[in-house]
Amino acid sequence: MDHAVDLALLAGCGLLLVAVLAVRVSSRTGVPALLVYLALGLALGEAGFGIRFENYDLTGEIGLVALAVILAEGGLTTRWSQVREAAPIAAVLSTLGVLVSVAVVSGATVLLLGTSWRTALLLGAAVASTDAAAVFSVLRRLPLKSRLGRLLEAESGLNDAPTVVLVSLASSDSWASTTPWEVLGLVAYELAAGLAIGLAIGWVGRVTLGRLALPSAGLYPLATVALVLLSFGAAGILRASGFLAVYVAGIVIASSRLPHRRAVLGFATSLALLAELGLFVLLGLLASPERLVNALPTALVVGAAALLVARPLAVLVSTTPFRLPLREQAFLAWAGLRGAVPIVLAIVPVTQHVPGATDVLDVVFVLVVVYTLLQAPTLPWVGRRLGVVEDDATQDLEVEAAPLETVGADLLQIGVRQGSQLHGVYVDELRLPPGAVLSLIVRGKEGLVPTRDTRLEHGDELLIVATTESRQAAEERLRAVSRDGKLARWYAPNA
Repeated sequence: MDHAVDLALLAGCGLLLVAVLAVRVSSRTGVPALLVYLALGLALGEAGFGIRFENYDLTGEIGLVALAVILAEGGLTTRWSQVREAAPIAAVLSTLGVLVSVAVVSGATVLLLGTSWRTALLLGAAVASTDAAAVFSVLRRLPLKSRLGRLLEAESGLNDAPTVVLVSLASSDSWASTTPWEVLGLVAYELAAGLAIGLAIGWVGRVTLGRLALPSAGLYPLATVALVLLSFGAAGILRASGFLAVYVAGIVIASSRLPHRRAVLGFATSLALLAELGLFVLLGLLASPERLVNALPTALVVGAAALLVARPLAVLVSTTPFRLPLREQAFLAWAGLRGAVPIVLAIVPVTQHVPGATDVLDVVFVLVVVYTLLQAPTLPWVGRRLGVVEDDATQDLEVEAAPLETVGADLLQIGVRQGSQLHGVYVDELRLPPGAVLSLIVRGKEGLVPTRDTRLEHGDELLIVATTESRQAAEERLRAVSRDGKLARWYAPNA
């Protein structure tokens, strides 16, 4: 028994190290790490080390929870102020755009391949939604102009609910007797209820986390992630969209005075990485290489219909009323990445014993791999050709905060990163609001007590003490200076 535990620990730690190395490779090549995890699962499976794994039900359940963790990380790393402008377009793209994509892919599958409408609907619904894991891992390394990046992230966080409903209905015994109005009503309920649950639990987290002084900083990440995932469980009980609830709850909490923000986000990111690893290795184990080869021709046809016709048409119909420039529409059409979501959704009809469901799963699996390899590495080139990528974009200022409960104040930690206009600014030029003071600068391995004539440099870590009342104004002022430099008041008089 001891050897079995040691072997399991060895294998688990080895997989984690591979996951970390895969992230490094992904950052250099632009190929999502999820493909490395899939390849690892295939290598461990029947065609490699010979591990046989055929538990579709377990994979489906684990897949849903893993996707919830990934969406929780996506929500916690997104502020409402960042997605406010893109939210209306993302909402339309995630509903109307999904319906357009499903209709086009389903129709093309029936016409070109002669499949049944049920099989075509399963394929169309499975590949209609973009994948949060793929979008987050690829696009956050691209300094996109305007609202494009946040629009794609918001869409990937919102568009799972309609596709989950469609796949569930097409996999059920009552799929043929369900009217389109019933489908629309069910989608509307799941979206509305999921949104309400996410807002409610997010508000609870917003109120409690910012006021609690927990005895250990390590408890904040646990409490935050637990609150966000609580919304997923609550939504499941009420038959609402758990994916929408968890994403919205994460955004609401991230937009508040979140203590130890950097530690929370680091923990959430690591947890999402672990969820991706476990999910994609299981999916790779589940796949049969022999069946995948046979599914390649069908996958190429369905994928071409989705990428070249359905996605561009969905983007055109959804974004034209918002007067989105054609360059941005073109990039949105090409950047609709698929990943775990389509594969997990394709498992649903297999667990419901739908005829031909295994073939659908194989087609979706191959489609995801082939078209991710085609799209992901080319996104930087396409973005530059379309003029939607900034060569030197200033990143948003990261502020780490910890509550000082007994004195009614917060400790803010700010890093002067490359591209920040804080570089070269004198302390006196910060003009922090009353109640906020820069108390210490950590430069290299030394701590400097600043004077009004101290000049900030790249790599500095600033420690600022602010009263509870002045914290928000201090953060806004620091972000304004980081973005516009010491003349921030001229660019934005209220900064």
